[in-house]
Amino acid sequence: MSDQNRSALTPGARTEHLARLRAATAENPLDVLVVGGGVNGAGAAFDATTRGLSVGLVETRDWAAGTSSRSSKLMHGGLRYLQMLDFKLVAEALRERDLLIEHTAPHLVKPIKFVFPFFKKVVDRAFIGSGVALYDAMQSVGRKRAVPFHRHLLHSKMLEVFPGLDGDKAVGALEYYDAQMDDARFVMMLVRSAAEHDASVANYTSVVGYLHEGDRVVGARVRDEETGEEFEIHARDTILAGGVWTQDQQDLAGADAGLEVLASKGIHVTIARDRIPAVPDTGIITQTEKSVLFIIPWDEYWVIGTTDTPWTQDPTDVGATSEDIEYVLEHANAVLADDLTREDVIGVYSGLRPLLQPVQKASGSGAGSTKVSREHTVMEVEPGLSAIAGGKFTTYRVMAEDVVDFAITENQPGRPSLTRSVPVIGAQGYERLVRDKQAIARRYGFDALRTDRLLFRYGALLSDVLALIDEDPSLGTPLEQAPRYLRAEALYAVRAEGARHLADVLERRTRLDYETRDRGVDAAAEVAALVGPELGWDESAQAGEVETYRAYIAARLEGERSTSDDEAAARIGAVPEVPPRH
Repeated sequence: MSDQNRSALTPGARTEHLARLRAATAENPLDVLVVGGGVNGAGAAFDATTRGLSVGLVETRDWAAGTSSRSSKLMHGGLRYLQMLDFKLVAEALRERDLLIEHTAPHLVKPIKFVFPFFKKVVDRAFIGSGVALYDAMQSVGRKRAVPFHRHLLHSKMLEVFPGLDGDKAVGALEYYDAQMDDARFVMMLVRSAAEHDASVANYTSVVGYLHEGDRVVGARVRDEETGEEFEIHARDTILAGGVWTQDQQDLAGADAGLEVLASKGIHVTIARDRIPAVPDTGIITQTEKSVLFIIPWDEYWVIGTTDTPWTQDPTDVGATSEDIEYVLEHANAVLADDLTREDVIGVYSGLRPLLQPVQKASGSGAGSTKVSREHTVMEVEPGLSAIAGGKFTTYRVMAEDVVDFAITENQPGRPSLTRSVPVIGAQGYERLVRDKQAIARRYGFDALRTDRLLFRYGALLSDVLALIDEDPSLGTPLEQAPRYLRAEALYAVRAEGARHLADVLERRTRLDYETRDRGVDAAAEVAALVGPELGWDESAQAGEVETYRAYIAARLEGERSTSDDEAAARIGAVPEVPPRH
């Protein structure tokens, strides 16, 4: 391993982190305990620990297992918010996007080009053109641009840039830039960044109750989902970053006031890259009657979405229906020259957006103080317990700063946020590796595409992955059933990235559940055999992980053939993602 040893989320490190959390007693509490391991929780833990605070972070499932691994994978300013005249929000998101590209996470966030087609020559060019011009102008105020300026495309140039567009419908277009990332890997890197700065972090650790001294929350009682052990973690301040599970946690805390969070489902499908011709790294954005349609280049695939429909079932059981998939294909076909069919769909993933508003939960009770922006809300739901929900992935750093500022005002005043200047792990040394990428490719026999993929996944931490190959050259060979990934990557997922189960590796450290038609099932046994010895699995445990994953994917596929959310949720909810604890 490199000098970043403290950040490595090894199996042994999890045991150590749990011991440190267990040691947070009433006499020696943590400064901050964060509940929820999505981007908001991971960001808050990173923010708090870089302030010099003692921090704990717990997550019921895997890091980013909920909404934060199921986004459109964009870091963007939110062009559509200009229609709502929300200039402050767009300006904030653009500043954050550029900060990530240029300083804090250049290895995880990269520019991407979009074509916005016009279907009414005069009206669209004037309306969309003025909006994007304003969008671009807001990126140039007081700072150097991180991405190129937009340009208008006449009909012929539009088809040259994106031949897959329907030239009989689109009369021209506008080309502009935003950025993209791998959402699940980004969150995991935030967790590692928090650990590097001495936060104690533990996935598969659920909150089963909140501790009180009088009316004040002073921590939580948690359960290690792998052993069943329960213990208390005391903290001066607790932050709830539960996303669509926020209300469940507020109820568990017995909060008199809180946030009402409604869930909206968004689904995406993946399509082989050669089905839609376009110049490299160029996507499409257009509006539908219900949402925004993105056709996004993702390595050898297109990610196409999204939908926006209410979800009233258990958030853990979210899944796509046949109608959802047809909706996405129908709206993609409305702008593409060649129609896509269900046979073109390689993978599908579904996530829930948290839509929220502050509410009084008990008549006559005194609400905690509240900080509200258009996109996120921070609220004291009980003394000592602050909740944050909503927001955009792009502005996670601002949200983290807001909630930590809010939570520690009484106990730890005068500790400003440092995350505007402290990079996410893997950023330092990244540019040197980029300069050396040809030498890396020659030494390890990688083609340019694989080298670029590895740099985008790991940044400077690629050196750790390559060190595994130096120790065992067989790890430098691709997985037999998933050749986009090296055997070393599967091993590194459990040695350094906190993966505890087969599904963690196949769905979030790699993305085989939507990058292969078999959804990662064919690679399951090979990966289980690689990682099993690291996690202490015997042959029976390995088989159990493989069979559980196969059953889970089968349930998701059944959900995709269903005709209602109720049916899809019932299918998915009947099968666990990871083997139950014995």
